Amino acid sequence: MEDAERASAGGRGAPGSPGVRSALSARTRAAGRHRGSLVALALGAVGLLVGGCASMPDRGEIRRVEASQGVDSQVRVFGVPPADKASPADIVDGFLEAMTSDDPQLATARKYLTQSAAANWRPGSAVTVLSAGLGRVPAPGDKEKESEEPRWKIFGKKLATVDERSAYQPETGGGRYEEYLQLVQVNKQWRIATPPSSLVLSESDFQRIYKPVNKYYFAGNTLVADPVYVRQRTDPDSRMDPTTQTVQSLLAGPSKWLGPVVSTAFPTGSELREGTKSLSYDGQNTLRVPLNKSAVEVAQLQCQKMATQLLYTVRDLTTSKLDRVELLKPDGKSSLCWVTGSTAAAIANRPPSPEHQYYVDKDARLVRMMLDANSEQQQDKPEPAPGPLATAAGFKVGSAAVTYDEKRAAVVSEDGHNLFVVTLTTAGPMPQQPLLTSKSGKLTAPSWDAQGDLWIADLDPQTQGLWRVPAGTGTPQKVDVAGLDGGKISGLKASSDGVRIALLVEKDGTRKNLFIGRIERPEGKGDSPRISVRELRPAAPQMAEVTAMSWAPRGRLLVVGRESGGVDQARYMLSDGSMVAASLPGATGLSAIAASEDEGKPVVGFGEDGIVWLPSGAQWRTVAAGGRLPVYPG
Repeated sequence: MEDAERASAGGRGAPGSPGVRSALSARTRAAGRHRGSLVALALGAVGLLVGGCASMPDRGEIRRVEASQGVDSQVRVFGVPPADKASPADIVDGFLEAMTSDDPQLATARKYLTQSAAANWRPGSAVTVLSAGLGRVPAPGDKEKESEEPRWKIFGKKLATVDERSAYQPETGGGRYEEYLQLVQVNKQWRIATPPSSLVLSESDFQRIYKPVNKYYFAGNTLVADPVYVRQRTDPDSRMDPTTQTVQSLLAGPSKWLGPVVSTAFPTGSELREGTKSLSYDGQNTLRVPLNKSAVEVAQLQCQKMATQLLYTVRDLTTSKLDRVELLKPDGKSSLCWVTGSTAAAIANRPPSPEHQYYVDKDARLVRMMLDANSEQQQDKPEPAPGPLATAAGFKVGSAAVTYDEKRAAVVSEDGHNLFVVTLTTAGPMPQQPLLTSKSGKLTAPSWDAQGDLWIADLDPQTQGLWRVPAGTGTPQKVDVAGLDGGKISGLKASSDGVRIALLVEKDGTRKNLFIGRIERPEGKGDSPRISVRELRPAAPQMAEVTAMSWAPRGRLLVVGRESGGVDQARYMLSDGSMVAASLPGATGLSAIAASEDEGKPVVGFGEDGIVWLPSGAQWRTVAAGGRLPVYPG
């Protein structure tokens, strides 16, 4: 069986093979060879385009249902129903292909099932994402028994799962997907009695069908992005458009991973008004959202927080200039409350836009500059950061981090042993005593969160681990990090919202991988309850090694690293570990990178030429030769 599976995975029609199918050719195959297939309709096109399925052999035990390759997200794909007296193999192929279709309620896929299985199949509850197409082989492998009650095994390499709350969870360790389809005869037609427990898609089909969006919840008074995936177009089960799907997901609550550290302003039981399938905008860029009676009895401030969650969520989904959200009572006419973009911004409590970018220059001084993302020219020359660092004779900076209000800086001495916090607003001497010392190792570059806490890791074997300095002034506390499995933290960056932290974890002394941990701040007595980091999850599983990273706009990460056998590149990743299509051009050779959560600020990096930055629509430009370790506030 293993040999058969390997043959299936490596046979004709491997991933990447171009496949072009017209409606005519699909119907011809269905009629002539009794094979299920797909028809893809290009929106606005005269002809019928195709869903790109690689060719498969007409005979033989082992076949492979390949992923659609290169299909644009504007192409709609529909399944072809089973042919009369189709063979068990053709029924399995046709069903697996029809699972990738845009049919309402996956109606065509259900035609391959028994009546009972079709009625009970709930594929919308979860999605299994495979790195390539599905392999399938008869089980137990005796072809002569196909005429009795054949059973087929479908299998593949699991890339990720998407749960009932639309949250993406990458698979670690090269997980294997495997399920069995039992076929039975119904009125002399073969049908599947045991369909897969979830929707099963290749990575390319998943990217064609689904799109990433952020829902937003509150951590204290700060709004936090929670990434999920929704259908690119109308959902086959609910018949909701993408905006309505996203709002429904927001109302259902945060993802399981983020849930322990965030809350929602919506009362329990809040849902869209029954029957709502579409949400649209009026001419004033206003979105009106009708809710059920559970969301009616709320105070005005709470209602505005609800509307703020909606505005940020839907604005992240659309390219339109949404500037107003109004919540409606169940009658769909009476207003509960509304917020504009400016009101929502005040409620969201996001960090301020940075005034400067910072880096360590060739003389080991902390300097700052101002770069304009919309101009190819920098606004001024770098200048020393003000305060004690500008006048401290002999003090050399190894790494640094600046608070979001740009009033303080945390600096690690050039030898990596001592951590200091200094003011950037008044002159004076350097502190006499460091806040934290690594005796026989080195400290990583520090990082601030928007709550004012300072984070750093110690590489000393005796005191190794993650440390937090409350408010940047208190006694350093060692933070328990669950799931390191013997790994050593060699770099870190706290998110501005204070509930997530990105960790570069080194194993075997060389390789560095990126993980995201959830920062849990339990309520406790005193000013400094013990804080822990829980549920580490891979943030760049596609990369064999990560060199550098930074938080970026809308809860994303900008990651420098390389895929197995590839070259260094800089890519945007969602904090759930899924890859965004956008990458930075010409980013090879970077060993440090900095991005701001303000999308109007340019990316700054450190490479062979020193400090470089990326103007809008241009190539990388050098700021300062010999500089290193660029950072934005945070």
